[in-house]
Amino acid sequence: MKIVIAGAGAVGTHLSKLLSGERQDCVLIDDDEERLASLAEYDVMTMQALPTSIRALKDAGVGDCDLFVGVTPEETTNITCCILAHALGAKKTVARIDNYEYLSQQNQQFFQKLGIDSMVYPEVLAATDIVNGLKMSWVRQRWDVHDGALVLLGIKLRETAEILNVPLKDLCGPDDPYHVVAIKRGDDTIIPGGLDVLQLHDLAYFMTTKDYIPYIRKIVGKEHYTDVQNVIIMGGGKTAVRAALATPDYMDVKIIEQSAERCEKLNQLLGGGSEAMIIHGDGRDMGLLSEEGIRNTQAFVALTGNAETNILACLSAKKMGVRKTVAMVENLDYVGMAESLDIGTIINKKTVAASHIFQMMLKADVRNLRSLMLVEADVAEFVAAEGSRVTRNAVKDLGLPFGVTIGGLVRGEHGELVSGNTRIEAGDSCVVFCHEHKLGAIEKFFKKSSIF
Repeated sequence: MKIVIAGAGAVGTHLSKLLSGERQDCVLIDDDEERLASLAEYDVMTMQALPTSIRALKDAGVGDCDLFVGVTPEETTNITCCILAHALGAKKTVARIDNYEYLSQQNQQFFQKLGIDSMVYPEVLAATDIVNGLKMSWVRQRWDVHDGALVLLGIKLRETAEILNVPLKDLCGPDDPYHVVAIKRGDDTIIPGGLDVLQLHDLAYFMTTKDYIPYIRKIVGKEHYTDVQNVIIMGGGKTAVRAALATPDYMDVKIIEQSAERCEKLNQLLGGGSEAMIIHGDGRDMGLLSEEGIRNTQAFVALTGNAETNILACLSAKKMGVRKTVAMVENLDYVGMAESLDIGTIINKKTVAASHIFQMMLKADVRNLRSLMLVEADVAEFVAAEGSRVTRNAVKDLGLPFGVTIGGLVRGEHGELVSGNTRIEAGDSCVVFCHEHKLGAIEKFFKKSSIF
């Protein structure tokens, strides 16, 4: 597959690195030589040029590319180069945008007529993940399939968990209401077997159905966690705005922003669609936090543009009694450190956006895709095609690659967990956990084909 990416910023660079690991034919265009130089060690062809140059687009091979991605910092540049790429022959295009209005169904159809197949607003995707996490104070990550017919929960295990040090074969057999699909232990990721056990401080990923979420909460010892009613957000950027607008009505939200000018803008942006209170000040100021009721706040979300500031602020909030903390960490080098410090939920916009774009590259029918940074893995919802390999044998006889687990499936509207004896049928939506980003290896099992 041939992919051309315009923009060597955070999203474009991360996406290029992912593609180099999948051995895809990738060209990255940017007019900044230094940004392109940072990719020298990866198997990515780079081109120093303006992304809106028709000659540069032709030289990059846009005319016969399968996917063109516009992810420069400028929305207008992304839209323009996608329109040009479509006119030159690109089969699919996707543009990074900053205008929420463009995401409406009517406007998406308008842009599709112009040649833009999909639009990505990273701040909206990140805000969705943040709000999903706030709705369940006791989980690190939550991912729903078919409105909760299946649910993946990432949970940090504490002393109160009743399932520690017991072989998984004795905890979650074929008839039990959950499967443990992955374990993060220190720096290691474990794809567990029946003899593996859950240990104190593991980050465990549970696949279950919506009806059994209370049961999972009980066995991991999180019933005493207070549900989130009050949220303090530090930093008033775009992600904070989208998160404030998306929080449920029962949550009271305060946004602390240093810039007086930005506070005025926030009051305009949130005045009609949110009850959020805007506070001018420094979210690292302990006195200010105390005045604003930090000790009676269940969640603290740090969304400034500085990863170190966000990590330190979350640590301070924890010391002041906040149980649920969320940190925006844009520098991937800091993700491991943030996890080791037990920060809580970690959000990275570029990995969220790159996952959304990566989904468009797969030839199988993929309805949703998420990257799990902490375990270097992807979770994807594949739909089994008629005659596909995955429908021909029981799961245990499919010969799935090492590190790949099918955790559950949705048939019609009913979600069920998958065991070795499960037989997948055409049309089933299957939740697949892929360690070390093996989506390219697994998609062939779900494509329509008669020859293997």
